[in-house]
Amino acid sequence: MPPPHLPTTQSAVLAIEAVAARHGRTVRAQHDIGRDRTFAGLVGPDGPGGSGGSLGELDAIAHEALLEFDGRPAVTVRLFTHDEVAVTVEGIAFDVDRDRVPGFLNAVWSDLVHVKARTFPPSTTLIVTVPGEPSHREDIGVHSLTPWLSGRIR
Repeated sequence: MPPPHLPTTQSAVLAIEAVAARHGRTVRAQHDIGRDRTFAGLVGPDGPGGSGGSLGELDAIAHEALLEFDGRPAVTVRLFTHDEVAVTVEGIAFDVDRDRVPGFLNAVWSDLVHVKARTFPPSTTLIVTVPGEPSHREDIGVHSLTPWLSGRIR
């Protein structure tokens, strides 16, 4: 079954906060809306300035968020305007679809993560296994291994 659609940055933030709460993580969130934080209340249903534009113009209001979570592994989620999301786990960045971020974080905090290490050619890869989806993989430099990542080497 596909994950629920998260059409806005705010809906994604609420879904991510719910997953964090289930895992006992506290969240620090920073929101940037529009050109500054006061811009959000100045837009009516007709678009910026009441210009009579289409309802699609509401999507033009930039809403970005940075979420930081306590505990190990160190995780941050950066939600950009147009469905772009960067999830960083122990300094390793993943490009994850907005709708799939809650499942991805649930997998990380449920310890469905391992590091695959090869001797020849030397390489290390961080693999996050989300049930029902293809695994997310990112290469890691040997010098980027943190104690948390080193504890997950297979």
